[in-house]
Amino acid sequence: MRLWIAVFSLLCFLSCKKAETTSEDKLNVTQVPIDYADGFSILEYDGFSKVIVHSPWQDAQEEIEYLLLNKEEPIPEEVSYDEIIELPIKKLVTTSTTHIPSLITLNKINSLVGFPNLDYISSKEARQLIDQGKLKELGTNESLNTEILLSVNPDVVFSFAIEGQNKVLNQIQKSGIPVVYNGDWLEKDVLGKAEWIKFFGAFLGELEAAQKAFKKVEEDYLRLKAIAKKQDHKPSVISGAMYQDRWYLPYGSSWQAQLFEDAHADYIYKNTKGKGSAAFSFEKVLQDAKEADFWISPGSFISYAQMEDSNAHYTEFDAFQKQKIYTMSLTTGETGGVLFYELGPNRPDLILKDLIKIFHPELLQQEGFTFFKPLALE
Repeated sequence: MRLWIAVFSLLCFLSCKKAETTSEDKLNVTQVPIDYADGFSILEYDGFSKVIVHSPWQDAQEEIEYLLLNKEEPIPEEVSYDEIIELPIKKLVTTSTTHIPSLITLNKINSLVGFPNLDYISSKEARQLIDQGKLKELGTNESLNTEILLSVNPDVVFSFAIEGQNKVLNQIQKSGIPVVYNGDWLEKDVLGKAEWIKFFGAFLGELEAAQKAFKKVEEDYLRLKAIAKKQDHKPSVISGAMYQDRWYLPYGSSWQAQLFEDAHADYIYKNTKGKGSAAFSFEKVLQDAKEADFWISPGSFISYAQMEDSNAHYTEFDAFQKQKIYTMSLTTGETGGVLFYELGPNRPDLILKDLIKIFHPELLQQEGFTFFKPLALE
């Protein structure tokens, strides 16, 4: 009898566990194709959807599930979630300029009602909202003015976190305003960064438009990459500059280095791997890269004179002597925001076009530069 009771109990337990783990699986669900990005997934059910952010911040141990459904729809009991986002989203706040191009592309920029440090914004569409007084200043991302934020009463706040959750964002959540963490900055693949437009498309009811927009970026990027690959010459390139006593530059495993490779250039530090930026002594970089053909993104410097004033030893590099240094710091919005930081992650095709024009000037002669310009002489 005890044996039968034990067997019966085990069967009941297994049955319950199976029901518990497969109840959501029984629903009719479609996974939206995400081809390059690792940080999020989109699941579409009948009448609602779910966005899963796998890496909300650096080294996050848990993912976050956002359940998206219309306000009048009941909450499905069998679906797991961490946060409910009621649709449609009519007013929103975002805290990163990299989010703004997606809003513009999806024709949702007018839903933006607040942003921290408005001077960082470069896009004309968003600056028009600022000039019209429709976009409120919210302080800084690290110290948002919660009083002003609550006064604009957004339906949702799109933000990011470097290391774990932000105390101010937690406070906003407790006030009843949902916070959505965006991890696009953690993507290592350039097209993976751009693919986060689908993330915004899901929240803003414009998924189809987001898919079409990304498809165009992908096609243009791959076309340009194929053009560059046909070139026989592969020029060498260095990047970065000194900050205090170290030279900071992209790792070879970074998305910046991927762009150099796809533009058919030989990045001096292509074999390095790591997170963030690599840091070397000036002497090492001079030894490794003195004869590099090009120098891309020399920190925030905008002129050769400025570089020489900062460190006379910069003049020892061939790229300096031959005036083959290019910067994105000269392309700014009306209040000084650097366009590259806002639009670049969303449009790697435009970055790649610029780099191909720099490394292989015989190509794309009819195209203009979007981000990069030659370093000013004075």
